[in-house]
Order: sequence, then C-alpha cells, then structure tokens
Amino acid sequence: MPRFIEKISKKVGTPPGTIVHAGEKKVAKVSITIIDYDEVRFLEKEAKKIEECFPFKEKPTVTWININGIHDVELIEKIGKHFNIHPLVLEDIVNTGQRPKMEDFEDYIFIVLKMLYYDEKDEEIKAEQISLILGPNFVISFQEKEGDIFDPLRERIRSGKGRIKKMGSDYLAYALIDAVVDNYFTILEKLGEEIEGMEEELVTNPTQETLQAIHNLKRDMIFLRKSVWPLREVVSSLERGESPLIHETTGIYLRDVYDHTIQVIDTIETLRDLLSGMLDIYLSSISNRMNEVMKVLTIIATIFIPLTLVVGIYGMNFAYMPELGWRWGYPLVLLLMVAIGISMLVYFRRKMWL
Repeated sequence: MPRFIEKISKKVGTPPGTIVHAGEKKVAKVSITIIDYDEVRFLEKEAKKIEECFPFKEKPTVTWININGIHDVELIEKIGKHFNIHPLVLEDIVNTGQRPKMEDFEDYIFIVLKMLYYDEKDEEIKAEQISLILGPNFVISFQEKEGDIFDPLRERIRSGKGRIKKMGSDYLAYALIDAVVDNYFTILEKLGEEIEGMEEELVTNPTQETLQAIHNLKRDMIFLRKSVWPLREVVSSLERGESPLIHETTGIYLRDVYDHTIQVIDTIETLRDLLSGMLDIYLSSISNRMNEVMKVLTIIATIFIPLTLVVGIYGMNFAYMPELGWRWGYPLVLLLMVAIGISMLVYFRRKMWL
C-alpha cells in the first residue's frame, strides 16, 4: 500500500511553501555533480558545497546540476533562493508523493517525473521521484538517491557524440525525460517475460502461488499506470506550450517522446488485459479440475449404488432366502457385483463419460 498512498502527515497544518521533507531518506549524505559544456568546452566536477553551483547561473554555457538526496532542507532552500525558485516548487521537490506534472513559471519550467526500476531482491517495481528545473541555460535535477539511468547521457556529453553539445538546456531536459521514458520499456519487457512464463504455468499446473503472482503483477500494473499516465500530459504540455525556454527544434524531439509515452501506456493496458484474462483462465482451470474430480467421484458413487443394493438385499438375513443355503451363493454374488461394476464402466466409456 505505501507505493500507492504516500505519507504526507508531516505537512498537515503547515503553511503553503513550507519546505518539509516528506518521504524516505534514501542517502546519508547529499552529493552534487556539475556538468558544464558547449560545443568546444566541457567541465565535470563534484561540488563540495552548494555555493559552487551559483556561478554557473550566469554562464553562457549549458550547465547540468544534479543533486542526489533531497532531505537536506537547508541546501534546497539555498539553491532555491539563488536561482529564484518559488517556495511552492521547493516544497514539491522535497515531497516525494508528487504525481508527474509540469508547471511553467516563465523564467523556468518545473517538471516532476517518476524513475522506475525493478528490485530483483523484493521482486517488485519501485519508483524514485525526479524533479527538473529547466532554466535558460541550466537544468537542475533533484533525485532521492545516487544511481540512475542517466549514465549513457553523461557519456554522450563527455564524448561529444550526437547533437547534445550543439543544443541548449531545453534539449538536455528532453534527453533526461527521454531516458526516463525509455527505461519504462525495459521494465515492461521484464514484466512481459514474467507474464509469458506464467501463461505456460497456467496451462500446465496452476497453483496457489500462481494466483498470488498474478495478483502481484496486477498491483505492479496499477503502480505503473499511476506513475506513467500523467506523463502524457506533461510531455504534451511541453511540446505545445509557448514557453520561450522550449525551442522549436526541441519540440520535434518532444513529439517523439510523446509517441513513446503513448506506446508505454498502450503496452501497460495490454498487459493489464492479459493479466485479467489470466485470472479468468486460472479460475477456469481450477473449476475444470474440480469438475474432473467430481466426475470421478460421481462415477465411483454411481458404480457402488447397485452394488450397495445387492449387499443390502443379502444383508437382511431372512430365514427363507434361497441363496443363503446354497454352497456357491457367496462366490456367485461376488461375481455378480464384479460383473455389474465392469458393465457400468464399459457403458460409461461408450457414452464418453470417461
């Protein structure tokens, strides 16, 4: 349940714009990295203090400031004050229960995303909130912990491959969003493989563990939908917005991300339908198995009905029953019972009941 309902009790009763970290503290110490570049220059460094980021605000180059750890409220306030970020935005940055959204403040654009990853240990999908501040010549990204999916992007900037070093900060923001969306396909591929394996198990030998696995996957699909569905509106707003921070050349790439987002949502809906169908198949398999058991038991009971009749007749112990005094009466009755049972089995076989 914590994946679906975020705990925000810390913020109850506080004035709007109060910066209170609401969420899990995922790193012990905040780390800050700076990447500054243009077509000919490149600088990458790890900042010891947040003040080291301040000079890059006025530089003509493109600067990417990445902050891992959002529990340090004082640090968030400092960077917000220097870059003129609204207190309500800072409040949303440290509150990890935000849904994906985009807000245009003219001087900068605030974007919230959900970065998903598959936890092999717990065998479930987990999410990390990523907040982006897109300015005229900078992008500030806030993450809950170290480790992300942006390493290929960093390598592209270092090597100068592609057009990223020739473009502005809006293209850098696009590249970050694109990396997040592309990672969704990796998650969906993993879930698709699990569902495919489960389909084979449903046909051969469905068990109680199979039912539990189906329910877990359905919860993952709900969680995925909750994390991805609002992203369509975010990308659409970036593409169709009239902000001077988003250039027309970048809008083309945002349309491509929008198409990918729609594809992700369609895939999620398809997998949800498959899981619903698998649940129906499971229930049908269990019902068919029960019917097979009941059929066998019914046939056994039906065979024993005439045998019980014969035994009941000879168990009445009347004094003048002719077979009671006959030497071969007992073997004959047993033979008669066996013949009745065999005859009924043959009859059931011809009727295709067995």
